[in-house]
Amino acid sequence: MADAGYVQQQQRSDVWVEGKQGLALFKAGIQGMLMGKYISEHDALIANKLAYAICGGDLDTPQMVTEDYLLDLEREAFLSLSGERKTLERISSLLNGGKPLRN
Repeated sequence: MADAGYVQQQQRSDVWVEGKQGLALFKAGIQGMLMGKYISEHDALIANKLAYAICGGDLDTPQMVTEDYLLDLEREAFLSLSGERKTLERISSLLNGGKPLRN
């Protein structure tokens, strides 16, 4: 890639996240969908972990964060979910039959 003139882009440090305020809105929506039986318990677990990463974690106020900070939150959520039995069942279902599993 270096021969083709590729230059790695500079990491962003201007990503706006909502922190706890945005996370509370996500959680309210997720809880409503769970209570309405639109999603499963595992769907709610996944959604909560994604909301945490999207909102920038447990920040008290909305603010700018770095791209690396968000990637660390995303990595933490992914590794946590990859240790869940239901997540592994979903992955296995997609790899073996091509069908999404709703567990």
